[in-house]
Amino acid sequence: MRRPVLAIAMLVIGLLCAGSPATATTFPERIPLPDGFYPEGIEVGTGHDFYVGSLLDGAVYKGDLRTGEGAVLAAGVADRFLAGLEYDDRSGLLWAVGGDEDGTKLFAFDGASGDLIHEIDIDGAFINDLVVTRDALYITDSLADQLWSVPLTNRGAPAGPPRAISLDGDFRFVDVGELPINLNGIDATANGRTLIAVHSTLGVLYRIDPVTGEATEIDLGGATVPFGDGIVLHGRTLYVVQNFLNTVAVVKLQPDLASGEVVDTITSDLFRVPATAARFGNRVYVVNARFDVAPPPFLGDPIVSVDYDVVRVPRH
Repeated sequence: MRRPVLAIAMLVIGLLCAGSPATATTFPERIPLPDGFYPEGIEVGTGHDFYVGSLLDGAVYKGDLRTGEGAVLAAGVADRFLAGLEYDDRSGLLWAVGGDEDGTKLFAFDGASGDLIHEIDIDGAFINDLVVTRDALYITDSLADQLWSVPLTNRGAPAGPPRAISLDGDFRFVDVGELPINLNGIDATANGRTLIAVHSTLGVLYRIDPVTGEATEIDLGGATVPFGDGIVLHGRTLYVVQNFLNTVAVVKLQPDLASGEVVDTITSDLFRVPATAARFGNRVYVVNARFDVAPPPFLGDPIVSVDYDVVRVPRH
């Protein structure tokens, strides 16, 4: 009678042992992306899903933060590129700014199937990042002194043509140098009434009225956030990815968003010129763009042998 009991016990132990490696790799610190992918934007979708877009051909990669597994969801297209991404859980659409041979565009992919649902022409210079609010979508134009907006229905569908919003107030436009990046990363308060954006070249933050375009510099007490790329706003904590510095600045904002303080800097040996970030639970995920070894493909010949990844760091 003991032999069956022993056999069952050994089977249970075997199953537990077989499951332990999967447990050990749950929510891995590093998630590999396809070689030569040229990632730029990252976004978290439903559940553990995440998305990364390609500067090379506009492909969309979809992965699982829990397992680290993933695959290309939307295949690349010659002459297309994607920069910033934003997922809208009302519509299940993954919005992406970028362009193709016909000019700069706003794309919307089905977050489940990868099908291209919307393709909207944007008469911008270099549209770079975006944020979705309750009633509109806002886009930074890094080589111009303007934002773009697209109205949305309460279900997240486009409700009208894009509109340029001229930036006023404290905004300073820079047009010197080989590629002077002005506004880059953008996010919005929970009610959508205030936008926050980073000026990559000057290293300053602005709070922006989305109706008037009035930009007010956020007082950081003399500090700056140079090389600011993607940003993530969570409550009054702002995460600013500083690409070529291989850091993420943590800024604590005052309730009126008029001032703030750089209270911490996130570093990691795994950072390799991170471009953008997304928050999931108590972690921040950044995508390594590796612009130091493989500049954006529109600045030179693509290097398809470069490896890329997404890196998880604690949220400070």
